[in-house]
Amino acid sequence: MAKKLLQDMVKTRNEVKKVPMKVEKPRPFFKEDISLYSPLPTETENNTRRYGLWVIALLALVFLFFAVSFLFTGAKITVNPKTKNIDLDQTMNAIKDSTDDTVLPYDLVTINGTETKNVQGGEAVDVASKAEGKVLIYNAYNATPQNFSANTRLLGSNGKIYKTESKITVPGMADDGTPGSAEVSIAGEVAGVEYNSAPLDFKIASFKGTSKYSKIYAESEGNITGGLKGKYAQISDDQKSTTITDLRNTLQADLFKKVTNQIPDGYILFKDAVFLKDDGGNVGVSSTDDTMVPVTLTGTLYGLLFQEQKLSDTIVKENIPDDTSNDIYISNVKALTFSLVDKENVSFKDVTSINFTLTGSAEAVWKVDTDKLIGDLLGKSKGDFNQILSSYTNIASADSVVEPVWAMSFPDKSEKINVFVNYPK
Repeated sequence: MAKKLLQDMVKTRNEVKKVPMKVEKPRPFFKEDISLYSPLPTETENNTRRYGLWVIALLALVFLFFAVSFLFTGAKITVNPKTKNIDLDQTMNAIKDSTDDTVLPYDLVTINGTETKNVQGGEAVDVASKAEGKVLIYNAYNATPQNFSANTRLLGSNGKIYKTESKITVPGMADDGTPGSAEVSIAGEVAGVEYNSAPLDFKIASFKGTSKYSKIYAESEGNITGGLKGKYAQISDDQKSTTITDLRNTLQADLFKKVTNQIPDGYILFKDAVFLKDDGGNVGVSSTDDTMVPVTLTGTLYGLLFQEQKLSDTIVKENIPDDTSNDIYISNVKALTFSLVDKENVSFKDVTSINFTLTGSAEAVWKVDTDKLIGDLLGKSKGDFNQILSSYTNIASADSVVEPVWAMSFPDKSEKINVFVNYPK
């Protein structure tokens, strides 16, 4: 038995085979493996690091805020100018188209117009009336005045004869060759609509064949109207008077609106500085089958136009004579009441000088030199504001706002200071 065992053992040893060794490759390095070599930071250390980062970020934001705020620094000044109310009741003189700086000038504006209204007439009656108008007779013959009697016959360029209604003397020609002239009313030689006409030229019939015929002549001023003959509907005198009054009001309002739309900036046309001169109105004729009677009014509106600045300066000069160092103006000059002196006797066509009064409560306002004020504030301490302001006699009060609020002085650049003046509107 023992032998067999030994034999088995030998056999087993001889049967052992060589087995190759397996060599494992090194595995990759991972972050988790750090724990194998260094300890993890504690929670306290992590919090400290986070707080430090927050402090740095906050300081950066504060620095950035202050840097940006100083980029947008600025100042706003709100000024209330000095004002004074003047109880005005002043008479003034003005010269037409004057260029003299020592006098007040005015301009004369004119505009023409016509208004017509149809009025219900009464029963048709026989009418016979002569056409009427006005003419200017000119004397370009010599320097000797020329006399004309009433009913002097004038030959119109329409071939009709008209007669003067009164005697007249026409002045002789001036030394510079300007013809003398005089106005006179005329009427058609006989009644009839055929004598009604637009403006005409005339010759003196009695001068025909003489050297005066071409040198003494006449021109009509406006239309020649009113000639009638036949049966026409009529209106009463009351109807005529009422209608003409309505037409006059309408015409004046219409012409005033038209002329005010043409006034250039810087000029004033007071409502009471316009005057309408009209032809008194003319009653037309209806047709034979119509009882509506046309009433027509033609007129010229004269307006006295003033330069607002020069008128304001004149008021200031007369009412605040001691303050010559400041620029002062009247803010509500257009609201004052205008009244022409002796307007009934003023011939607007020929007048060159007028007297008028202005009444009302005038508000004088002192202008502020904003550029000078900005220059005085540049770089100055905010605490010096009131002291700087005290040197301005044309300022009643003022407020300042400087940004940022912690800035201790006004900006040192003029474009960063804005001044707003509360001038009356």
